[in-house]
Amino acid sequence: MIFAFFFRCENVMTCPIRPIGSGNEHCPYDWLAVYDGRDEHSPLIGKFCGLGKFPFSIIGTSQYMYVEFVTSPAGPLLNTGFHFNVGNWPGHVETAGIKHGICDWLLSSDSLKDSSASEGIFLSIAHWYPPNTSCSYHIKGRTGEIVRLYFPSFRINRIESPILKYDGDCGESLTIYDSDRTDPARIIKTFCDTFSRPMEKVDFVSTSPSLYVQFESKTGSYSGSSLYYWAHYDFFNNTRFGDPVANTLCDEVMYAWKHPGGKIRSPMNSLIFKRTGGSDVRCQYKFITDRRLYARALIEVSAVMFKELPYNNNACTRCHEERVDKLVIWEEREKFQNNLACFCDNIPRPVRVISSADQMNLEMIVQGQHAITSYFKNPNPLFEAYYEFAHGPLCGPITLGPSPDGELVYPFKKALALVTGPMAAIPEHHYRREKCIWELKVAAQRDLWLHLEKARFGDRTCDSAKIEVYLAGRLEPRFIVCPENISLARDLPILSAADLGALASDQEPLPVLIQYTGDGQPGKNAFRLVWTELFHLPRNPDGSLAASLLQDGGGCDFKCPGNTEVCIPRHLLCNGIENCPNVTHISTMAELTRHIVWNLEQLGLWHEHKDNPNQLKELILHDESPEICLKEELNTLPYGKIFLFTLGVSVMMFLLIAILCRMCRRNETILKHTEY
Repeated sequence: MIFAFFFRCENVMTCPIRPIGSGNEHCPYDWLAVYDGRDEHSPLIGKFCGLGKFPFSIIGTSQYMYVEFVTSPAGPLLNTGFHFNVGNWPGHVETAGIKHGICDWLLSSDSLKDSSASEGIFLSIAHWYPPNTSCSYHIKGRTGEIVRLYFPSFRINRIESPILKYDGDCGESLTIYDSDRTDPARIIKTFCDTFSRPMEKVDFVSTSPSLYVQFESKTGSYSGSSLYYWAHYDFFNNTRFGDPVANTLCDEVMYAWKHPGGKIRSPMNSLIFKRTGGSDVRCQYKFITDRRLYARALIEVSAVMFKELPYNNNACTRCHEERVDKLVIWEEREKFQNNLACFCDNIPRPVRVISSADQMNLEMIVQGQHAITSYFKNPNPLFEAYYEFAHGPLCGPITLGPSPDGELVYPFKKALALVTGPMAAIPEHHYRREKCIWELKVAAQRDLWLHLEKARFGDRTCDSAKIEVYLAGRLEPRFIVCPENISLARDLPILSAADLGALASDQEPLPVLIQYTGDGQPGKNAFRLVWTELFHLPRNPDGSLAASLLQDGGGCDFKCPGNTEVCIPRHLLCNGIENCPNVTHISTMAELTRHIVWNLEQLGLWHEHKDNPNQLKELILHDESPEICLKEELNTLPYGKIFLFTLGVSVMMFLLIAILCRMCRRNETILKHTEY
């Protein structure tokens, strides 16, 4: 505090009392000069003179101030000099940043990281500053980061120690911009000394890596700002894996043509757990494709790491119904939500979920009552997953069956024109790696036999092409077929109804998944996978075959040779495809020939062989054997169609001859008239 008694007046009875003033125009004779530094070359704070108590404290910017007392040669006897006190005032805290000029700061994420601090701090100006002062704080994060600014302490006072008087509004202000500079269109908040209310512990969050804070004073001050604040700032990684959804906290969309696959996890920006106001935190990831590119979306959840809450009585037993932190995967089917999976606890191994259409959704739900305490500034992900899109046009239809027999052909011939030639969407040198996933439905209580009839692979390694067969509820494939084991693929074992997961006699089991992964260049890899639904012959308690399935209409017209105990209906005989499994290498001759008599009787051919029973001992009768197929061809010749065809040809020939004869007669008549 400075006490000054400077007054020049020759007659104390007639001179008025002059108040404390400053500046050359008010202090022409005696004055006290105060400098902000070590000597008279430092910035001048002011020249003071007059009589009375100086109303303000003067606070310098450093630990040094220089005071100079100047008097005129003819100083009056009435002036008694001055008196002031000197004391210490707390300085600024150490700010992790780069200072430009007097009070402009660059507070970067890199500087904060180098200081090993989790949050940066800067304070309001607590020392003198001249009128029209402007101080800035450019808080700059890395690419993909956003900035949070909040004030643990904030007070707004009237301007108590102005250097220049100002009677208008907003003599001093603090403005926060969602930008890297002053931009009137990007103002978040402005605080003024005359009409603003302080906002403590309110988060001001940028939408970009930069936040700009500017303090302005029209009056200046001898002892610091009228806006007293203590500001904290920190940075949050706001990296997204897809396209952000507008007006949402953390929703994203993964379009197949922009984000064809990759890693996803819970939001890296843990600030979202603090911004819901106690309501549940919901982050939805939507996977959308176009059937011209892909027909399916795949998500493989590799880790779920929600925290255990000691006071939460809701156990993770009914994931969809319980109010617990969880990860839900679902798809819309006929305008209804079809739940595919739900995770609310750690998983021992990755789980793969496949959509049945061209859209799928993954949603993370965190209970609001503990979101801040459990997950705010928690660096660990709450879940991790991988996604991709699959089943391009070359794969053909998604769903196959149920049918007694059928075939899966890759590549799908109708789609070849879409991916080759001048109209192809993908250049030839940019062919992607193809992944096809088919669902093969099987009728209730039927066994399934798969047979790789034809295959052509460009390379001889399993990396170039691989066919995997998955059964319902199994994480590992039941069969793997690739160029290295192609010979084994022609004799795959039968998948029984129990293997397929059939629960009841009248219900279809869950589909069998057949997955092909390989080079997507058309023509490089091709295969034809044939399937047959088989009847498994039931047995009575004594071991004999049950007669109910062997009656007419039961669909069991031909028992396959060997020890498989399966049969097929009559229409699958002699259709050019081996529908009975080839088990000659694992069956005895007795097992291969024991059903011959029964099969011949069912087909009405026993009378041709009953006179030579010895020949049947060496005969292995399968569904494409000449012994039955030649008879079948003769019995099924379309005699009616042949007769109608012959009759039609005869009528046409007769009409043609009649027309030619009529034309000839007409020409003869014309010639006769011409001669006359």
